Amino acid sequence: MSTNQESNSKQTLIFSYGTLKRGFSNHYLMQELINKNVAVFLGPYITHHPYPLVCGPYNIPYLIHLSGSGNRVKGELYSVSTQGLARLDEFEGTKFGHYDRLPVQVQSEEDEGDGLVEAEAYFANKSFAERLWEKKGKVGWNEYSESDGKQYVKPGDRAKDSCILDDIELFLSSIQ
Repeated sequence: MSTNQESNSKQTLIFSYGTLKRGFSNHYLMQELINKNVAVFLGPYITHHPYPLVCGPYNIPYLIHLSGSGNRVKGELYSVSTQGLARLDEFEGTKFGHYDRLPVQVQSEEDEGDGLVEAEAYFANKSFAERLWEKKGKVGWNEYSESDGKQYVKPGDRAKDSCILDDIELFLSSIQ
């Protein structure tokens, strides 16, 4: 097996809790990865530990890496190849500080006695995560719902000169 084939055969478990879930506006990306055989849907899962889940500007969902705060969060688990993971990292903006891909323990929502699975999830970048949690009054949800998803503003529908990190800073500095 060539090095390229070996790196593509390595799988990472990704826990998705927001717009990439089935039935949500950005699921098209997961579906593309599934169609290219670089991702597989494994089922509904829930975080083992509670985490804050809130929305920021444009109703973008953010999981915040503060284990023990918030709620156990519902989502979906996918097995993703190295190639698929690179595409997800690009989409989630890990390179420029939008999200951080970090470890998370999850378990099957259908059979909670099924044991823990080590996966990774896209958490709000540490540069703004705690401030976002505080801005939201330290109140989060256990699930990014269909009604939340309907309020999500797709990147193409945002201001043309918009930079998400600038928009987050503006959101955090605004008075509610």
